[in-house]
Amino acid sequence: MAGGRRKRQHFGRIHAFSCGRASFNGEHSLIGGPGFSRIVFCNDPECFEAGQLKYGGNYVRTTKYTLATYFPKALFEQFRRVANIYFLICAILSFTALSPYSAYSTVFPLVVVVGVTMGKEAVEDWRRKRQDIEMNNRKVKYHRGDGVFDYAKWMDLKVGDVVKVEKDEFFPADLILLSSSYDDAICYVETTNLDGETNLKLKQALDVTANLLDDSRFENFRAIIKCEDPNANLYSFVGNLQLEEQQFPLTPQQLLLRDSKLRNTDYIYGVVIFTGHDTKVIQNSTAPPSKRSKIERRMDKLVYLLFSALVFLSFIGSVFFGITTSKDLENGVMTRWYLRPDDTTIYYDPKRAPVAAILHFLTALMLYGYLIPISLYVSIEIVKVLQSVFINQDPHMYYEEGDKPARARTSNLNEELGQVDTILSDKTGTLTCNSMEFIKCSIAGTAYGHGITEVERALARGKETPLAQEVVEDEDNVEEINETKPSIKGYNFIDERITNGNWVNEPRADVIQNFLRLLAACHTAIPEVDDETGKISYEAESPDEAAFVIGARELGFEFYERTQTSISLHELDPMSGRKVARTYKLMNIIEFSSARKRMSVIVRNEEGRLLLLSKGADSVMFERLAQDGREFEVQTRLHINEYADAGLRTLVLAYRELDEEEYNEFNEEFSQAKNLVSADREEIIEEVAERIEKDLILLGATAVEDKLQNGVPECIDKLAQAGIKLWVLTGDKMETAINIGFACSLLRQGMKQIIINSETPGIRALEKAGDKSAVDEAAKANVIQQISEGKALLNVASEDSEALALIIDGKSLIYALEDDVKDMFLELAIGCASVICCRSSPKQKALVTRLVKVKTGSTTLAIGDGANDVGMLQEADIGVGISGVEGMQVNA
Repeated sequence: MAGGRRKRQHFGRIHAFSCGRASFNGEHSLIGGPGFSRIVFCNDPECFEAGQLKYGGNYVRTTKYTLATYFPKALFEQFRRVANIYFLICAILSFTALSPYSAYSTVFPLVVVVGVTMGKEAVEDWRRKRQDIEMNNRKVKYHRGDGVFDYAKWMDLKVGDVVKVEKDEFFPADLILLSSSYDDAICYVETTNLDGETNLKLKQALDVTANLLDDSRFENFRAIIKCEDPNANLYSFVGNLQLEEQQFPLTPQQLLLRDSKLRNTDYIYGVVIFTGHDTKVIQNSTAPPSKRSKIERRMDKLVYLLFSALVFLSFIGSVFFGITTSKDLENGVMTRWYLRPDDTTIYYDPKRAPVAAILHFLTALMLYGYLIPISLYVSIEIVKVLQSVFINQDPHMYYEEGDKPARARTSNLNEELGQVDTILSDKTGTLTCNSMEFIKCSIAGTAYGHGITEVERALARGKETPLAQEVVEDEDNVEEINETKPSIKGYNFIDERITNGNWVNEPRADVIQNFLRLLAACHTAIPEVDDETGKISYEAESPDEAAFVIGARELGFEFYERTQTSISLHELDPMSGRKVARTYKLMNIIEFSSARKRMSVIVRNEEGRLLLLSKGADSVMFERLAQDGREFEVQTRLHINEYADAGLRTLVLAYRELDEEEYNEFNEEFSQAKNLVSADREEIIEEVAERIEKDLILLGATAVEDKLQNGVPECIDKLAQAGIKLWVLTGDKMETAINIGFACSLLRQGMKQIIINSETPGIRALEKAGDKSAVDEAAKANVIQQISEGKALLNVASEDSEALALIIDGKSLIYALEDDVKDMFLELAIGCASVICCRSSPKQKALVTRLVKVKTGSTTLAIGDGANDVGMLQEADIGVGISGVEGMQVNA
């Protein structure tokens, strides 16, 4: 692969992203101080200075025990049970003359009970160990010297090693991106293992290292990286690169995190900065916990009660025994002559009756030991193991598509499943299937698409109305059509009016043509052609984009090639009825961001006309329409509201033609803004884009469904009826989480939303100034204020019997989980009908779970499908790990 460069594309020339041109900001001045003291000697991990730093290796352990700690920790686990402590005392006493029976009869049952349970723990931990062995022994190419790369095990990597990761491989440690197979050193990264998001993240190396294009160029490469110390924050990174006596700022845009996957890029070169337990994903994980079920804890209380009864009986018996023994020998007369009180041991000596009574008390404790049911523990263990076998063999819990049965990783918690009060669930891959489907659209004021969404199905089944009956009939018709058509991933659009080229016969065919052309051209997806079948698949930054491009292809506008300056389509020509190839010169891409809520591309068609193609949220697009471009606004708004009610995610599509003078002026300003290195670079880019994205002509709107897992709305509805609360903890953006909340019936139309976020103008201004302590103080005050306002709203709503939903972002969650705020936050959250935590890191998911479990005292169940959910699963009373597409770890 060295030197074999498949894609020579300069996306940096058209993208507006900030990577590669980072600027020094206030936080970079902290480098070298407390918390920012890490030094990495790139490509020279064996140097004397690096050896002095003594950084940890890249070996990762997720097991509960080691060889050294197994016996002490496992024995501690067993003797947390009160009954086991009692029988251990009895076993020790059985070797003395106090024992009323042989030592064997006490020791053997205890050894069997403790040994079987310890063996079960060992088997469960060995499964974790095998997974660790597999991960630590994965291979990756590293620079061994003289420009030669060789394979090494993950666990052998050191801080400072240069590695070469190839397409679809996971990153073995936290890396700083140096270069990639693209000329401008960009790469695409999938982070589903970290934050649950399926969209690809775009990363780019610094310009100064982008020329390290092949293996041989690393022979003499040396640099020093100074950066922050290991921490759990997935979304921040501060550092600088010293190369040839110059310093270059490093940002999260150059950081590649362990357990992320390289996608859509042939290879990248990176330098290891954090290894093993210093990596951010491991910093976010928690040690495997020791969980005990409520029944087991209740049994301990019963044992305490029985033990108290046992002590009472033994005490009463010993008192009477002592009194009787003291009277056995009076004036030479023996009352109980058969015990020979004149010539006896201490156990029956009338002269030392109090001592005899104490020894009798100990003997009685052992003799009446059958009151303490050691066999009950054994019986329950056997029942639990059998229940686990039934769970593993349950045909209703078998996933045929992935050939995966249910697996009870531990049998300790089976009975807890019937006592759950609060469920904390991941979203991506748990509530949803990780797949978007193009299902409906509104073009020129006409609604197209007869697909039925999960939300519509749930509503229809819950109501007996003519409309509901119509939905059910439509669903039956759709199912009949689907049986005759092969399914296409990302596409579930059914409407004979515009499929199979029939759109050319529609009254506004010209608008439909522009709509489909915009769908096929306004994106950042990259096509990949299967050499064997010739079929085209798409690598997109988000599942939405992939669904749009697939939808356009199925409706006659196939995107088939992208170069650094052009986009090529196969378009259905309405005049001839044939597919024709058309190439559009790609002038600029103005990227989507959560602040802009839209993206645009500027292209020049074959006739030389300049077109601005734009798509975005209705909240920002309608206000950018020209007065003469609002012809279909009323109908489109109506359709968008209907789509939202059906749980669909909508985007508005619009365009306009640009004149040369206007474009040249924009392009000059846009190029200057992209090349800025100031802290307000992004704001300037947005201002320039704002001036061109105006006077648009409305074409219509798209509606895609984030496909829910089968039966999710019905399941959530039944859980609510049972009084079980559901919290959704996701790494997704707030807008996405809210959409899915509506789709799965967690949020309902008319439900008041309490939104807590830290994206206020005042806080952004402080962040720009670089005053971290002021930012923290202001953000915390802002969160406390929003929680207080939410509680006031909660009091009003409780009087009116209104349902409320709480939605909070990850930044705000940092402050909401602090000791002096978390009780307020929990009080507000418990009072709401639904809770959604967005942009949550794995550690925050675990902390929220712990807060709910500890403060409410109720049984919590956590559900997730990714490695980013493991901390949450371990923290909850019960953790249910779904074998999804986000990666697997052993869950407890």
